[in-house]
Amino acid sequence: MRIYLRLSQNKKKVIPFNYQELLTGTVHKWLGANNASHGKPNQISFSWIQNTYSTKDGLNLKSNAYFFIGAFQDALIKQIVKGVLDDPTMFCGVKAQEVQIVDTPEFRPTETFLMASPVLLKLKTETGTKHVTLEDAEFEEVLNQSFKNKLKRAKLPTDGVLLKLDPDSHYRKTKMIRYKGIENKALLTPIFIKGNSEQIGFAWSAGLGNSTGAGFGTLK
Repeated sequence: MRIYLRLSQNKKKVIPFNYQELLTGTVHKWLGANNASHGKPNQISFSWIQNTYSTKDGLNLKSNAYFFIGAFQDALIKQIVKGVLDDPTMFCGVKAQEVQIVDTPEFRPTETFLMASPVLLKLKTETGTKHVTLEDAEFEEVLNQSFKNKLKRAKLPTDGVLLKLDPDSHYRKTKMIRYKGIENKALLTPIFIKGNSEQIGFAWSAGLGNSTGAGFGTLK
């Protein structure tokens, strides 16, 4: 399930280019301190704000700006909706003006998705944690294992699921995202997913990779 939030324009204060921490803070404010995702990884995902334009100082929102939040558990979406209705304020003078709830579609056995926020993949090594990028040969292997781990935590089957780079697209971009003082190599690239409708619907709702609850790995 997802909610799509139509946003007011920021008429008095420009939005910083790196607003991801502000957006994350807003989403978790709406969730509240006592929620079903507290202390559990990757229970929600949310997009970057869509329909913006740049100035030399930052971003402004167009009149049709919006973003969306997804979760596999309907209870989390309902909790967020309650939070939005209680306090629709966000940051830089922006408010959530309208909320639309969208049920998870019935997906075909194979689907290709663009990213609404870049996917972040981390791999633990003997010397620490490595960011896996498109230049790494194990990218697809790590992406698949990460998603299967997410399915297992949600008590969903992993049989038959396959994720890979879209073979028909050459668009592959690495973005350096600074989050809480840490530089993260995240990826914007179309992703091909094969599986049953529930597995693909889980990806559509909960996102891919690490730190989906901090605005990474959301599918359009």
